[in-house]
Parts: sequence; C-alpha cells; structure tokens
Amino acid sequence: MSNDKSLQTNLNAQQVAPMVVVPKVGDTITLLEALGILWQRKYVLLLFIVVGAIVGVSVGKWIRPQFTSDALLQVNIKGNKSSKALGEMGALLDVYSPADAEIELVKSRMVLGNVVEEEHLCYKATPTSKLDRFLHREGRMDLELLQIPETERAGRWTAKAVSDDGYAVFTPEHKQLVVGKVGDLVTANYGGDTLKILVSRMHAKPGQEFALGQMTPLNAARALSRSLSVSEKGKQTGVIAVSYSNRYPDRAAKILNSVANTYVRQNVEMRSAEAEKSLEFLESQLPGVKMKLDTAEALLADYRHSIGSVDMTGETRAHLEKEMDLQKQILQLEQQRQQATRLFKEEHPTVRTIVKQQDKLRAELARLKKNAETMPLTQQEVMRLQEDVQVNNAIYTTMLNNIQQLRVVRAGEVGNVRIVDRAQIESRPSKPKKFNIFICSVAAFFMFGVLLVFLQRMMQSGVRSSLEVERATEVSVLAKIPQSKSAVLKGHKHLRKGVPYALEHPEDIVSESFRSLYTALDFSIGGMDHKVIMVTGLIPGVGKSFVSLNLAGLLADEGKRVLIIDGDMRRGVVFKKARFGLAEVLAGKATLDTAVVPFDIDNLFALAAGKTNSVASKLLRGDAMKQLLEEARQQYDVVIVDTPPLSLVTDAELIYPYADFSLFVLHYGKHRMDDITETMTKIKRYADKPCAFVLNHCLREPGHYYGYNYGYGYGYGHRHHKH
Repeated sequence: MSNDKSLQTNLNAQQVAPMVVVPKVGDTITLLEALGILWQRKYVLLLFIVVGAIVGVSVGKWIRPQFTSDALLQVNIKGNKSSKALGEMGALLDVYSPADAEIELVKSRMVLGNVVEEEHLCYKATPTSKLDRFLHREGRMDLELLQIPETERAGRWTAKAVSDDGYAVFTPEHKQLVVGKVGDLVTANYGGDTLKILVSRMHAKPGQEFALGQMTPLNAARALSRSLSVSEKGKQTGVIAVSYSNRYPDRAAKILNSVANTYVRQNVEMRSAEAEKSLEFLESQLPGVKMKLDTAEALLADYRHSIGSVDMTGETRAHLEKEMDLQKQILQLEQQRQQATRLFKEEHPTVRTIVKQQDKLRAELARLKKNAETMPLTQQEVMRLQEDVQVNNAIYTTMLNNIQQLRVVRAGEVGNVRIVDRAQIESRPSKPKKFNIFICSVAAFFMFGVLLVFLQRMMQSGVRSSLEVERATEVSVLAKIPQSKSAVLKGHKHLRKGVPYALEHPEDIVSESFRSLYTALDFSIGGMDHKVIMVTGLIPGVGKSFVSLNLAGLLADEGKRVLIIDGDMRRGVVFKKARFGLAEVLAGKATLDTAVVPFDIDNLFALAAGKTNSVASKLLRGDAMKQLLEEARQQYDVVIVDTPPLSLVTDAELIYPYADFSLFVLHYGKHRMDDITETMTKIKRYADKPCAFVLNHCLREPGHYYGYNYGYGYGYGHRHHKH
C-alpha cells in the first residue's frame, strides 16, 4: 500500500505540474510558423508550381504572335511657314490644332474609313486548326474582296487550300461551292445571291482551313481604332507616336503607313479647302475695294483742281501720319480679337484686354480728329481726302498680296502635318511576352496553392500545443507521437498481423516516441500489481488502437505478461478473426482462457472484440466486465483495454471505473479545446481515476512537434452476427 500511495502522489504531481502559467497559444501565427507550414506542404506547392509552369508554357504557345510597327508624325501647332507668309490676313486664316485634337483626328472614321477601304480590312480569313496554332505553323490567306450573300453571313464559311495557289470555298452546310486560284476573282451563285471572293496572297499547306468573315466598314473602322495606339511624345511637342499590331509584320507596317498617309493627305486637303474658300471671298471683295480707292483718288484730285495748290504745313503732315498709324493699330487689334474669339469667349481676359486697347486707340484717334478742327478748312478737307486714299490703298494692296499667297497655298498643297518616321517591317514579335506569361502563371498558381494551404490550416482549428491542453485540463500530456509516411501503417493490417510497429521498426522516430510513453508510464505500472490501463479517444480516427498495440508490445518486450483487450465490440480491429472474443466472454459463451490468443511475440496476448447480437453496452453494464478484469489481473502483469471513442457510444464510460489508469488519445489539430474539457468533465463524473493524454499524428511546425502519416476510419453502428 505504501508503494501505491507513493505512486498515486507521483501521478498527482504530474497532473499539478502543468499548472505553471504559460503563454496561451493564439490564433495568429508568426512568420517562422507560416514558413514552416508552407515547408511542410512543399510537395503540394511544388505541384502547383509545375502546373503553373505547364499552363504558362501552353498559354505562351497558344497566343498568336503579334508584330508591332510604329510611325512618328509632327504637327506644327503654332502654324506653318505658309500661314506666316500671309501676314496679317494669315493670322485670321491659320487653324490652330492642338496635339490632343490631332490624335482624335487620326483615330476618326474620316481617316480610318479610307484605310479600311484601301487595305481591305473588312475581309478576313482566320486559320482554324488548333494544333497548327499551338505549334505556330498556321497558314496565311489575304483577301482583296469577299462578298458573302447577306442572308448567309451569320453562317460559318470556310476556305481550304487544295494546292499551292488553289483553294476551295465551303458553305455553312460543309459543301464545296467553288474552286479558285490566287489572284483570280471567283463568283458563284448561292441561295439566290452571288458569292464573290478574290484572294491576293496565300501561304498554306494543302488541307489547311480558314474561316471566312466579312465585316461592315463601320465595324472594321472601330476595330482598327481600338487596335491603334496614338499618343503625344512629351508635353506640347507636337510629335505624335502611332503604333499598330498585327499577326503579320508586313501587314502591320502597310496598314500603319496607310493611316499616316491618309491623315496627312486629308490634312492637306482640309487646309487647301480653307485656302480656296478664303481666296473666293477675297476675290469677290476686291472689286469693291478697288472702286472705293478709285473714288477716293478722284475726289482728292477734283478738290485740288478746284482750289488749286494747298501748302501742307509740317504739323498737318505729322497729324496725318499719326492718324494713319492709329488706324493701322486699330485694324491689327481687330484681327487679333477675331483670332482670339475663335478660341475663347468674349469674357476671357485675353479678349477683354484687346478690346480695352482698341477703345484706348479709338479715343486717341477721336482726340486727334477734334484737334484737327482748329486747322484751316482747306487743310482739313485735303487731309481727310488723303486719309481716305491712303487707307483704301493699304487695304487694296494687302488684299492683292493675300490673294497671291493663298494661290500659292492652294497650288502647293501644304499642310501643318508631316511624317517624320514611316512604319517599318519588324523582325521580332512584340507579343506574347512568353517569359512574363510563364513567370506570372507560376506565381499565380503558387499563390493559389499558398492560399489553399492556409485555408486548409484555418479549417483545422484544433489544438496543436500540449501546453495548451495541460493548462486547460490540468492533465499531463505524456507523449507526442509524430506522423509518418510509412506504408506499413496504411489501413489496419499492422493491427491484424500481430507485430507492433515499435518492435518491427525500433529505429523509427515513432518507436522512440512510444518508448518515451512507456517510460512515463513505467512508474505507475511497475509499482502496482496487474495494472489495468484503458486507452480511448474522443473521436474516431485518432489512432487509439495503434497506441494500445505498440504500448502493449513494449511492455511485453520488457518481460511483462500483457493482455490487450479489444473493447470495441462493434468495430473491433485487434485479432478480428479470432474464434471467441470479449462479447462471448461477457455473454458467458466462453472463458477468458479459451478466448485469449497469443501474439507472434512472447508475453503478449489478445482478447478480440468477438461477435454479439445484442447491444454492446448491455454486456458492459453488469458485473461480467468487472469480473473479467479481476480475473485478468490475476493472470497478467498489465491489462490494456482498447475502447471505442467517447463521443460516439457509452462503452468507454462503462469501462472507465474498472480501470486503474486511462490514456486519452488526441489527434493533432482536430480537437477544439472546449470539446476536450467537456469530455474530461463528463468522464470524471463516473470516477476520479488517474489519467493522461497522448497527442497523436503530430506534424512538424515551428514551435510544435512533428512526425508522420497514418489514419484509421470508424463507422459506428450495431452489427448483428449469426453464430
């Protein structure tokens, strides 16, 4: 009894010791723990990386190569030389085109519509073979004309190469309609309408097919506009960069040059049209101005003839010259005002400033005219007539000069846009960027794998720390059994063959963990006669039978007579094929001696679960189980009872009061702490017996234990057997 009391004190000390305050394991993980989780699932992540690499290579090969050509245009925003040559009238006629406006003009249907017509962009022939596309050996067919019957344009028309320069056209019903040659216009009747097709170029192997398509000019222009990239290089430089991509490098360069040429041509035509309109206006006004000049000269001559010679004083000449200068300044400001009102409203500060300057000059001109009233009447009249002559002569001369310059502009076809760099045929494709696609695909799949790993970890929110279990339950965790990849542990074969894993593989880390468990239990078993140990779990699949068998094997290997009882009369796994078992002994159909079978190793014996037609809990409620254990105490040094899980049936609760010590097997990461504490509180109601935990299936993680892989499945329910 003294030994029993000392051992009991020792067990209590083990249970109280974990009450030392330790930090509680939180839900968050450190960077080191996260890296450890990823390293533990490295093969899963490697699989995602390999899949990402395969997808990246496949996508890179599937995308058709695109060749990008670029051209450079220059817009003279401040006006060209010809407009400056127009002088004062040129300032009124010059059209200011900011780069943003020119960019929109390049992408307008006015320009692109002509390009669509010139380059036959309404028609397309697309290769259909997916294998040829993946291997980059597709053929090419350029169409100069394609007219599909309007009612059948929604159908799938195809053309198949039949020779190096011959092809056949197939209807949507997959029937051959006509055969043609490259360069020849082919027509055929179909559905009361006519099909027309002209192939300008074809590079294809016989048998390669092309899907024919016809778009409206509007849709083709919109598609071209979306494909064009137009932008100004720098700020307010007037230099516009235009680029275009096509699967054929020569087509990309040709289409882009067509865009540039059409834009420049229409710019010149627009400016020539403006010059033509201005010229017509000036020529229509010129006779009237000439008539006013002749009339003014005649009036001056008549007045001088009537009064004779008039001596103009120096003051009068200076007054006249100053008045003429003011008239010219007012005219120049009027031209500036008209130019500004095309860009700004009347309330804009620039326009208001010009108006104020005009008012100031008009006031000064009015003052000069008032001062002139002090002169003799003869000099006043002469000065007035000379002023009319000079003003009309200046207007007439300016109009003649402008007419001549506008004729030069119209004849010279000069615009404010020029092509700096024309598009050239590129030798290397710009798309796809295969390396970028590969890297992005691998990174995306890797991140997806990381996300799945952490989602799986978040779903497994069970307890992983032995310190947390001990702190919450005040019950010791005697051992941590790591998880392994050994094929021996797959299924239940190692339980039925009769040789514990710890004895078959003594060097394995799992075996070492069981020896640690044996050492922890040695004090309680060694000092007590015929100790009865109950091994159970909270849920199925925790590995309690595995723990029971290996613990029994180590005890037997040390020379102790050990009996392992399979207490799961519903789904027994230990020596399942034995003739008699626990069910027969409890029912009185067999004795302990006749039901016990030996293992293949010395000192280890087993009592299988047996077969019963009644409910297992009924057999356990009587005294039969207690008497069986008492008899076993007399014949064996250690009795290990492997019971069903506590969460499913009451069998373990009925056996628990008869056991001297209980081991509760926990599955790493599968139990919530609330479930563990609730189960322990429930089991303690039956009897306050010494107990401990074993943490099984431990994984390697930073700050935690590690190990390997095995698992068992339970399907609980009553099974009725016939003898």
